[in-house]
Amino acid sequence: MSAIRNTKSVSQAAAFPNPVGHDVRSAPPHAFDLSEFVSSSTNRVNKALDRFLPSEKTRPATIHKAMRYSLFAGGKRMRPALTLAAAEACGGDEEAALPLACAVECIHTYSLVHDDLPAMDNDDYRRGKLTNHKVFGEGIAVLAGDALLTQAFEIVVQCRSWPRYPHQQIVLELARAAGSLQLIAGQVADLEGEGKKVSVQDLRYIHERKTSALLCCAVRLGGISANCSLAQLKALTDFGYHVGLAFQVIDDILDVTQTSEQLGKTAGKDTKAQKATYPSIVGLEKSRKVATQLTNKAFAALKPFKGKAVALEALAEYLLKRDR
Repeated sequence: MSAIRNTKSVSQAAAFPNPVGHDVRSAPPHAFDLSEFVSSSTNRVNKALDRFLPSEKTRPATIHKAMRYSLFAGGKRMRPALTLAAAEACGGDEEAALPLACAVECIHTYSLVHDDLPAMDNDDYRRGKLTNHKVFGEGIAVLAGDALLTQAFEIVVQCRSWPRYPHQQIVLELARAAGSLQLIAGQVADLEGEGKKVSVQDLRYIHERKTSALLCCAVRLGGISANCSLAQLKALTDFGYHVGLAFQVIDDILDVTQTSEQLGKTAGKDTKAQKATYPSIVGLEKSRKVATQLTNKAFAALKPFKGKAVALEALAEYLLKRDR
């Protein structure tokens, strides 16, 4: 098995524009080809997912077509990329990290399929394509999400374990992040907050669970796949938590500043649904400052890696400056 490789050195600034309008740091400490890293990791993850999932022809074909429709609908695979980048920072092996990266992506996609349903956010487009229920119907979309969630755990229990991290802990990591105290808790609080006055503290609760929990899990699993030290795992947890919060703040900003064509999903739907967002509570400019502050905290969390977390740093900066 080959170790995760470093990509060739070039600046990532040209490939990834900055719609936020704030520089996180004056210059990156390491030149890094983020575009190539993301493209390469996406390709590897897609190939692995294709192996893990039943084919479209496997009976019942409808459910497997629906699962694959949303799972391979596009996207930059940011969560799997964070898993692989965290493994690299801890000196890990790509083949060991891939199953965990795929499991995280299955859970992420399941959450999107269900989030788009009429009973939830009622969206017609995701990643520039019709949402799952618009193509396969609501019943199949619900089952496709259920199947992707289940698939994640099937993938995880077949992967290896590590001296510091037995299978039980790995499964627990994923289950907690996706469960009623984290991802689902955030979705519930988000639904219950529609049309109501929500405080910044309550909004932070939603963001911590709806978005940050799974992003943090992705980073932690990357470290676990490298049998990282407890100190490294703590640093990765701190990084993932703050990156996850920044990611959702930027999502809130993009929802009111970008078009549907740019986002690949319906723009302005949070405002229409009277959802609590950072721009609606503290304003657009303050929201941008909050996202930058959170990202700076994520960078600070990586100091113990002493320059070996270049990919994680580049991903954090891109997530702050992304335009979709």
